[in-house]
Amino acid sequence: MNDNNLHIRMATPADAEELLTIYEPYVLKTAITFEYVVPTVEEFRERIVHTLTRFPYLAAVQDGRIVGYAYVSPFKSRAAYDWAVETSIYVDETCRGGGVGTRLYKALEDILRQQNILNLEACIAYPNPESIRFHEKYGYKTVAHFTKCGYKMGIWYDMIWMEKMLGGHPKEPAPVIPITSEVFKNLF
Repeated sequence: MNDNNLHIRMATPADAEELLTIYEPYVLKTAITFEYVVPTVEEFRERIVHTLTRFPYLAAVQDGRIVGYAYVSPFKSRAAYDWAVETSIYVDETCRGGGVGTRLYKALEDILRQQNILNLEACIAYPNPESIRFHEKYGYKTVAHFTKCGYKMGIWYDMIWMEKMLGGHPKEPAPVIPITSEVFKNLF
């Protein structure tokens, strides 16, 4: 894959069908997501809309085609967790290992720092050595291991939580700035 033709932009609800095409094999063939049923395009569109009310939802585009996407969601719903988010990344099966994930995570982290997010949490089905290595390469550390907590395709899976700190944890943290803020209007 030619990295020079790859650019990152904010995803939009209109991208739902193309993003879902990337996600569908993960649902049907892997335990990378614990979802059993592929969502409808409308359900997927609603997920994008919901995420974009507060956080970035990025698409990696090469030669006019979306080849991967990444987004974050709240780690937990309580206000005290505002500075922690759960990361998600999906790359087209034909483009894995070509730098798409790296570019997406770098762009995502740059935006999250500007939003004053401090903790990134990655929830990974285990075993998945490829994903664990990917996250370790970018500074994530394993912080939890849950045993046989997910069942998919006839197999019980453990769950690994990995974490990366984007910054220090001051006594009075700056408020999280939503992606809808004027600060981010000209981001891409």
